[in-house]
Amino acid sequence: MLSKFYTLIKERDIMNSSKLSGFIKITMPILLGTAIYAFGLLYFIIPNKLTEGGVTGITVLLNYGFGISPSLTTLVLNIPLFLVGWKMLGGRQIIYTGVGIGSLTFFLWLFELLIDHGWIHPFKTQQDYILASLYAGVTLGAGLGIVFRYGGTTGGSDIIARILNRKFGWSMGQVILFTDVLIICLSLLFIPIEKVLYTLVAVFIASKVIDFIQEGAYAARAFMIITDHAEAIADLITKDMDRGVTLIPAIGAYSKQGKNVIYCVVSRQEIRRLSMIVKSVDPRAFMVINDVHDVQGEGFREG
Repeated sequence: MLSKFYTLIKERDIMNSSKLSGFIKITMPILLGTAIYAFGLLYFIIPNKLTEGGVTGITVLLNYGFGISPSLTTLVLNIPLFLVGWKMLGGRQIIYTGVGIGSLTFFLWLFELLIDHGWIHPFKTQQDYILASLYAGVTLGAGLGIVFRYGGTTGGSDIIARILNRKFGWSMGQVILFTDVLIICLSLLFIPIEKVLYTLVAVFIASKVIDFIQEGAYAARAFMIITDHAEAIADLITKDMDRGVTLIPAIGAYSKQGKNVIYCVVSRQEIRRLSMIVKSVDPRAFMVINDVHDVQGEGFREG
């Protein structure tokens, strides 16, 4: 009896340890992403009087107009959106949203403190605003991309983007781009149009970086090959390229005859090699090549 009780306690401890480990593996990248985002905002955006979209854009404008701390307004403005996310995104999702909002508030406060004490000197320019816009877009996009990739948000329009991504499959980068442009257009009431145009450059770059990180940095190609010599081509791909091949049974709509369709994923460097193998066996083979932005498993990166 005691041995069974001890075993149950041990199994529960292992499960709790596993859950804690999984939570840490997700929250650490979210912390990194919010740190990068907060740094980009305070190092490139605010010193050069640029702006941002969404709730962050409102935060920046309040800082310009009234000198209110971005960390304070970020926390206050995100409270109602956090409550909406609590209902729409579910328990686990809202936990990581809370982590994102809390960590963004903390890192904004931390970098504000470091800047005020002169330990960090922001990048401030009077001429090269395009450079500030480029680096702002890269840092903000990289920060948000990392947060999104690990299931978190930083509040604001990020919550809306994630909801629309889950419900309709819309690109989070494009949703954020739309909402950002809307808020930025409203900022014309507060900042010169030249600064708004520079901000649009930063927002556009950020949206592309977000999608790049979301979809995966490893780009590959998926081949769908329709041929009467599927088995012979599959054998050559397996032997010469050491790539896995899947044969999918299919029936030609016109001929009504059954045949196998080849499905294979290769890296970009192997595209020409695979095409040559196919053409060497069947020059009339029909090939469809699709972009693959994230590949996990044997022969590629591990998840």
